[in-house]
Amino acid sequence: MKTVPLGKSALQSSRLAYGGWRLASPSETVQVTPEREERGKAAVIAAFEAGFTLFDLADIYSDGASERIFGSALKDVAGMRNKVLIATKCGIRKAGQPEPNAPHRYDFSKEHILRSCDESLERMGIDTIDLYQLHRPDFLCDPAEVASAFTQLKEQGKVREFGVSNFRPSQVTVLQSACPMPLVANQIEISLAQIAPFLDGTLDHCLLTGMTPIAWSPLAGGRLGTGARVSMQDNDHAHRQKVHDAMDLLARERGVDRSQIAIAWLLRHPSGIVPIVGTTNPERIALAANADNIELTREEWYRLFEAAYGQRLP
Repeated sequence: MKTVPLGKSALQSSRLAYGGWRLASPSETVQVTPEREERGKAAVIAAFEAGFTLFDLADIYSDGASERIFGSALKDVAGMRNKVLIATKCGIRKAGQPEPNAPHRYDFSKEHILRSCDESLERMGIDTIDLYQLHRPDFLCDPAEVASAFTQLKEQGKVREFGVSNFRPSQVTVLQSACPMPLVANQIEISLAQIAPFLDGTLDHCLLTGMTPIAWSPLAGGRLGTGARVSMQDNDHAHRQKVHDAMDLLARERGVDRSQIAIAWLLRHPSGIVPIVGTTNPERIALAANADNIELTREEWYRLFEAAYGQRLP
């Protein structure tokens, strides 16, 4: 798989990232069993063997179980740590923590960032996180306090580079104004079912600043994947079907599958979007990696964009 730099840093990432949200379980409410842990570890190893070198995690994924599973896989594969980039996130706090009446919320306090980083390092059994990201914007964020936390983590050698997730361009600008180090990535939802970043200035901001956009849910939670069907119960079923039809037509013309087309569409953008693949099926992991070999023409790209936009461009 080809590689790209993450932002203006020295970190070189595979063109696609592997996401660890479902490593421990298919949903946050399903119990993490030993069988699921083994399946998750096998998925990590399959992704590594398929050429993925950027692995995306978060402290909140299955209450830390995803990080533990990834760390276990890391120990089982000799030399893997020196060949991959480990990204994880902090900042989301669940209801009832630490007090019973505490609401679901976001926390970018220095204390929470430092504690969360130490806990992630311990769960994964590593000394350094390559890319540490703030998960969702904290409305009480003090940029100077975040900058102080980031500076301490970098000086201690616990984190190499920093980024954000789900941030608006203005929120990135405010935080960057306080941070002495560059923010190298913004992880956002981008897909043929979520084209807002192309229209609201988010990808323009990444191009302007040199930040790498990392796309979560590039297959819209599976709705755009190979074999997915549009339900007639959906309010926008006609629009969704047009997107599927456009993808399927191009997939037939190219001799590939729909999932690969969805990923290749993101890879075509000049901002250097890095899509996150989250399936735990080893065959689908390898198939997704091959999307890196598909380069869509400008005309093909716009055929899909027009279908996603829902009308002829002005």
